[in-house]
Amino acid sequence: MSGEYTAEFSAAEQALIDKEFSRLADTTYLDHAGTTLYAESQVAAAAQQLQRDVICNPHTCRSTGDFVDQVRYKILEFFNTTAEDYHVVFTVNATAALRLVAEHFDFGSKGNFHYCRENHTSVLGMRQLVQAKGIYMLTQEELLRLNDVAQEATANETTSGKSLVVFSGQCNFSGNKLPLTIIEQLHKHGLQQPGKCVWRKQTAEESSTKVKQQHYVLLDAASLAASSSLDLQRHRADYVCLSFYKLFGYPTGVGALLVSRRGAEVLQKRFYGGGTINYAYPHSMDHQLRDVFHERFEDGTLPFLSIVELLQGFRTLERLVPGGNTMERISRHVHGLARYCAEQLRQLQHANGAPLIRLYNNAGYEQRATQGGIVTFNVLTESGDYVGFGEVACVASLHRILLRTGCFCNIGACQRYLQLSDDTMDAIYKRAGRVCGDYYDLLNGQPTGAVRVSFGYMSRLEDVERLLEMLRNSYVTSKRQQRVEFIVNQVAQLPKPLQQRAQHLRPRLQQLAIYPIKSCAAFKITNAGESWPLTEQGLQYDREWMIVDMSGMALTQKRCTHLCLLQPRIVHDQLQLHFDSSSSFVSVPLSLSAQAENSARCRSKVCRQPIEGYDCGDEVANWLSDQLGIDGLRLLRQSGQRSSAANGKQQKQQLSLVNQAQFLLVNRASVRSLDFEEPLDETVDRFRGNIIVETDVPFEELSYTQLRIGDVHFHVDGPCQRCDMICINQRTGERSPETLTTIARMQSGKMRFGIYISQVQSDATDDPHDEQQQQKQLHLTCGDVIVID
Repeated sequence: MSGEYTAEFSAAEQALIDKEFSRLADTTYLDHAGTTLYAESQVAAAAQQLQRDVICNPHTCRSTGDFVDQVRYKILEFFNTTAEDYHVVFTVNATAALRLVAEHFDFGSKGNFHYCRENHTSVLGMRQLVQAKGIYMLTQEELLRLNDVAQEATANETTSGKSLVVFSGQCNFSGNKLPLTIIEQLHKHGLQQPGKCVWRKQTAEESSTKVKQQHYVLLDAASLAASSSLDLQRHRADYVCLSFYKLFGYPTGVGALLVSRRGAEVLQKRFYGGGTINYAYPHSMDHQLRDVFHERFEDGTLPFLSIVELLQGFRTLERLVPGGNTMERISRHVHGLARYCAEQLRQLQHANGAPLIRLYNNAGYEQRATQGGIVTFNVLTESGDYVGFGEVACVASLHRILLRTGCFCNIGACQRYLQLSDDTMDAIYKRAGRVCGDYYDLLNGQPTGAVRVSFGYMSRLEDVERLLEMLRNSYVTSKRQQRVEFIVNQVAQLPKPLQQRAQHLRPRLQQLAIYPIKSCAAFKITNAGESWPLTEQGLQYDREWMIVDMSGMALTQKRCTHLCLLQPRIVHDQLQLHFDSSSSFVSVPLSLSAQAENSARCRSKVCRQPIEGYDCGDEVANWLSDQLGIDGLRLLRQSGQRSSAANGKQQKQQLSLVNQAQFLLVNRASVRSLDFEEPLDETVDRFRGNIIVETDVPFEELSYTQLRIGDVHFHVDGPCQRCDMICINQRTGERSPETLTTIARMQSGKMRFGIYISQVQSDATDDPHDEQQQQKQLHLTCGDVIVID
């Protein structure tokens, strides 16, 4: 039955595999389409070989060249071919192999470039380099129709055109496999229809003579070869590109282009370098390329250490999956897991019977010939709305499940399966400013990407069950969650006059929270009438310090949850640091001039922006390392100016070490509507806001554009897109995904909570560190009235 799983490996084989991946004991890895994992014995054997053998530049040591040639022979054997039929050209990855063909394929004057829409973006990049007469896009359906009756040649056809067709053996978005018999059909009969013209060279009037194209095939096998058998005796593609980290996990930085004898005839090398030539004169253009094909195309010194270590990858794979048909067995294993996973996902339902999952697949999971070990989906709410994939990624991470979200560098497949129009694509990428790899997951409630899980030979049935358990616990609606949604729906359904009335209620400032050290606990101002000064960057001393590790990278709660237990206190002219209940503490001066004296200047980054700071010394560094149990920590204080990007007509804002804006406003009413089973103040702390207010209507802050607190005017920069840090209890450091999933469900899959605001600056500019000027600066006071402009 399709919903059942039949084990491919025996108990003894599975035990041996599990032993090699003991590091996965509490982690579920489900991104084998991104990269598979290396076995422990594989890297141990590689290390032993490096320690035992003298492996140096092949130009110096012939034995190294022999090692590299052994790898070439093994690659050819692995794909059931020989050096009589194929050359092996080493590259850094499959993308580099694609570029090599794009740069050197000789289209002549009549040849065209054809590519499949459902391809990796690296294939799209080939369009910038190919010297073709025309560039055409094909769909998978058009390629599949090649098995129909082929077009016969006519008397007035010539054969002067050389065209290149590129397609992926397995779609890395959906796992759908195309039949490799397409290769033979293209060689024999070519394309009946060229596809959609994307670009065509402008030429004089065309000849009436029809040009018969010789079609060459480039097979992108990066996804296919990672978990399926590829027989090049049966399916003789002219070019095959590979990335070995997808097959073995280690080493990275090594790929290959396999070139058939036929394909080699139309690759015309232009650039040369390193050992690719017999000679080249500096005083003239005279040069001569190497006679051996792969030597002409492998520019510079090969990554010979990594290439040699590929042998350990082959040996390990064949030892762990024995039987002489290693890849066939792996293919059956990953397909069986994917089929079981897909069937179980189909059965997940909400309490009202609505489906929890929408799968993206056009071939079904019954046939291994048409489907690989990939399952791609999105999560739906009870009402049928989409949950953003960014939220799913955060929740999965909290459950120690590693999966992939987005479009997976395959925008064409994403557009096809999500049914995105060309105008919607423009709205996502051009107008909304989304970029590949971000978490902009919903546009007007519709998904811009998906969730992908993929399997490798070390994947187990338990991995699928952990995924299913996470989805059930986090997204199948329970009674408590239904009650939360009911409260929110009541607010949304209030008559407009009452909504407008609520918008004009006068909330008050409840609390100020200053976070002197980035990602640590807050120093709070809570008493009515108590004030705190503002600087050009925000609340005075807010996020002026940060902790960095020995590599200079900022340490945050995403890496060390115990940072929330590091409690700063501002006492007179000192910043005191306390940790949890320990009586030990350390101090640093608040005065920037005192700090700068005899301090080393350092550089780091916050949200990819470089920042400059002063090192606060060994005493506080050693104390931090002792309290947090991490060697090599340092405390830095910001020393240079940092500005936000201009926002429309708004001027650039001066920033401390915050992620995005000067202030984060959080509404206690919105927090209360979450109805968590913990004290309200603890839940408020999760959101790490600077300015805490309370209104009568939850989430009304999302409609603000301008506001005034006391005498200080603010501009709203936008809602805060939350990450998994809000799932950390700031009193204990414990993680729970409940916060994130509830927020997303209440907002139709979006992860927005709180708003970013920036102070509207006057014409005068004050130095935020000038202690005399601070006397003239504005203050915020607990109890201040908040007026919505």
